[in-house]
Amino acid sequence: MKRRILILGAGLMQRPAITFAKEMGIETVVADGDPQAVCAGLADRFENIDLKDKEGLEALGRALMNDGGLSAVMTAGTDFSASVAWVAEKLGLPGIPYETALDASDKERMRRRFKEAGVPSPEFIIVHSSDFSQNRVPQLPFSFPVVVKPVDNMGARGCRRVDSEEELRSALTDALSFSRSGRAIVEEYMEGPEFSVDAIVYQGEITICGLAYRHIFFPPYFIEMGHTMPTSLPNDRAEWLLSVFKAGVKALGITNGAAKGDVKLTPRGPMIGEIAARLSGGYMSGWTYPYASGVEPTRAAISVALGEAPKNLEPTRNWTSAERAFISIPGQVSEIYGLDEARSIPGVRDIFPRITRGSPVKFPENNVTKCGNVISVLPDREAAIEAAERAARKVWIRLSAPNKETAAFLNLDRDRDRDRDRDRDRDRDLRDEERPFPPSAYMLPGPLQQKLLQIPDPENRYEKILSGALAVLPFHDFLDAPLTDYHGRSPKESLEVVRTITGLELPIVEKPSDNFAILGRRFWKAFVRGSYQGALYHIDELMFQAVERNR
Repeated sequence: MKRRILILGAGLMQRPAITFAKEMGIETVVADGDPQAVCAGLADRFENIDLKDKEGLEALGRALMNDGGLSAVMTAGTDFSASVAWVAEKLGLPGIPYETALDASDKERMRRRFKEAGVPSPEFIIVHSSDFSQNRVPQLPFSFPVVVKPVDNMGARGCRRVDSEEELRSALTDALSFSRSGRAIVEEYMEGPEFSVDAIVYQGEITICGLAYRHIFFPPYFIEMGHTMPTSLPNDRAEWLLSVFKAGVKALGITNGAAKGDVKLTPRGPMIGEIAARLSGGYMSGWTYPYASGVEPTRAAISVALGEAPKNLEPTRNWTSAERAFISIPGQVSEIYGLDEARSIPGVRDIFPRITRGSPVKFPENNVTKCGNVISVLPDREAAIEAAERAARKVWIRLSAPNKETAAFLNLDRDRDRDRDRDRDRDRDLRDEERPFPPSAYMLPGPLQQKLLQIPDPENRYEKILSGALAVLPFHDFLDAPLTDYHGRSPKESLEVVRTITGLELPIVEKPSDNFAILGRRFWKAFVRGSYQGALYHIDELMFQAVERNR
């Protein structure tokens, strides 16, 4: 009898599972709540079912059982491992118990299992939406800073660092809005670098399938701008971290299937952020670990879901694979440049844009609102990292003008900001956690902030703007400063991006000239705030205004 597998999810993260199952001669039935899911067409059969609908998925499984049979059920890169376990348990298929899957899905239950087993993890309290009031915040048994997040969501949705009681109210409101069960967890903030781990578990034996360093930015949120596989941790530190992860897997009772963990290396030692009973999303299990090691954990996870021992889990090479994200300031996409050039960089294996022309974009507050990702792989670690970062810098996103969201982000028309910025940045540089969110692309020290405010803003000359005769007043100290934007571009590099995209020379002139429309303080403020995107938007908005005046 032909084997058949039910895979939950038809997104990009499930593509490896669908592809490998078909290569293994297994008929694929894929369910997803999105009828337009990107990988729906890859499956032998697609069913449009909400992955939260356990009973609907069970009914599908029973129908498959009664019509040719069903051999396995699995997922990868979704937060629906509990739905997988429900179907497997109800239909007598290989897997973990449903209650175990809940322990590995619900952060409250997870933390309690860790505490009972003595697995290092942060202290916590639970806040229910029915008890939460904007006028009263819970008393914390530990001090700030803390982390607030929903107990039952993934991708860092609704997750943020909180440094004061005042911030706690809004953070809880946000986290509860992302919780399907109306619960948020408030836990101790864990200081230190963060790592992701994947593992295959068969009959209680845990085989590690990747340990990566996560590049986290933009507090108070936890935005992963990429990961590097493998980590560069010394072996003894890596083994220490992995031993704590394995203890967490055992505490949750995951004995068959996959396990994905986020672990921090704190001053107190490794501490578990969370462990899920599935393979990771974020391109790790399906892309960077296979590229770096030659091992395909997705294929092994399919075998375990079938009740079979996994094979070929011993690495055949020791390369480095780096994944990096590219992001945007708020607005609407007008054009995307550089994808082909980025793909041509030696070592770049994949580019996954998540936006097209017309897509709305925002500065990310979680890991599902980024604009795309690039992945590299090379034998040399530094070369692989440079290839991925260079490719991310080559992708340029132009925004439509005018646009309310972009204008609000750039904030060019509020003169009171000049005084606020002067007071805030004149005498000191701010720590990351003190900076306003969303952060500016270039964080100017106080002296440069003052020089920016002293640049004049000549009156617009729309006839020169229409002809493309634009020049820029100087901000040499900024262009020469050792600053980088969100993707590591220097100010000079970003200015060249603006010149390339617009086709304008944009000469820097020491004083206003009758030959040009002069860009001054507003241009540089847009540049500092939004890098090349801010500068482009300012020019495009001026062009729009010039056309409108000329009608």
